[in-house]
Amino acid sequence: MVSLVTEGIRISVLTLFEKDYSRPNLSEYIFSYTISIENTNPFEVQLLRRKWVIVDANGDRKEIEGVGIVGLRPFIAPGQTYTYSSTCDLRTEIGMMKGMYYMRNIENDSNIQVLVPSFQLIAPYKMN
Repeated sequence: MVSLVTEGIRISVLTLFEKDYSRPNLSEYIFSYTISIENTNPFEVQLLRRKWVIVDANGDRKEIEGVGIVGLRPFIAPGQTYTYSSTCDLRTEIGMMKGMYYMRNIENDSNIQVLVPSFQLIAPYKMN
């Protein structure tokens, strides 16, 4: 698991290679990731947007931006944690993701940019 705190928001990421959904013979490797967003601030925040950078072992790079996460724009109260899971597909057995969440401080209506730490996507058999 990797974690990073930016602007009082702790982002923790756990990844998993989805062997049963991957098709190596077609260069399709599926990974899931679970992200926990902990608000350590004394004010409520709302996650508005996200931006991802995904790079595979061939150096192919994708940038994805969109509203919310998994179709939601959650509010996270002080001291609370919001957790969600999603997936990523790669053309190689190894890759990485990193990103940014764009949030709003509900108390004073200001914008916050929160870094998502870089995390590795690795099929376990490649680690031996």
